[in-house]
Amino acid sequence: MPSQSQPAVTYLQKCRELLALVENQHEYIERAADWFAETILAGRMVHLFGSGHSRILVEEMWPRYGSFPGFNPIVELSMTFHNPVVGANGQRQAMFIENVSGLAERILRNFVLSPKDSALVISSSGCNAVPIEMAAGFKQRGVKVVAIITAKHAAASTSKHPSHKKLSDFADLVLDTGAPVGDAMVRVEGLEFPVSPGSTVGGCLIVNAIKAEVAARLTAAGKPPKVLTASSLIGAEKSNTVFEAAYDEHAYRLGKLYEGFRENIVRAQSGNAKGTISMPDDFDAPLEDFKEYIE
Repeated sequence: MPSQSQPAVTYLQKCRELLALVENQHEYIERAADWFAETILAGRMVHLFGSGHSRILVEEMWPRYGSFPGFNPIVELSMTFHNPVVGANGQRQAMFIENVSGLAERILRNFVLSPKDSALVISSSGCNAVPIEMAAGFKQRGVKVVAIITAKHAAASTSKHPSHKKLSDFADLVLDTGAPVGDAMVRVEGLEFPVSPGSTVGGCLIVNAIKAEVAARLTAAGKPPKVLTASSLIGAEKSNTVFEAAYDEHAYRLGKLYEGFRENIVRAQSGNAKGTISMPDDFDAPLEDFKEYIE
């Protein structure tokens, strides 16, 4: 075991333990990959959501080098724009907003979802209101939900949702980052509180393991994904071609999430109130108070 005077070594050892824990979830990773591949092969999208620092895992899935279209990253800046820390757009506001009940439904209202879709909702504690209601909203629409949480931390945390339920209560499948209660993994001698969180490391391992399995399934099905690949690996021209094709596919898939809104537009068109409003025969007669001004 590393000594207390080697905090970096301690952290890296803890990360190796996370790797082993994620590896033990291989069966569940494969199941998530099955669902996600089915969604993508059906021409639909896998919806990704995380508030706070969980947005890191959303962006780890797509778009970045080594990733491919088929995923819909839902990242709300009001809950994820951390760098100001205080003041306008500060962390206090973000932490408040991610527990506003009802916001998730307003987010989901932007999309026409299908039971062919699937979703990945990420929250280390699994106790914040918005991620919980995002998962609940997906479930209500017949969408399979995979959750990434930190199991020990979630068990020790209190739900901030009015129902007192947690993210895991609305998930069809739960994956665990393996980080400890409180997330931080290293004790430094003389320091009261632990440092160096592990949920991002465990979460990134899970996300990329799922990604690799999905890529294998798409390729086996004769639909190899358009993987964002660096020019240093395949040359500038080919890299640019792949990037453009991947972005075009993303736009095409995203467009399907807005199909179906036409019915709402038709209902709101002028003339739809015909027969529901009546006017008296003298509706244009001058009012008594204004007769002297118009005679």
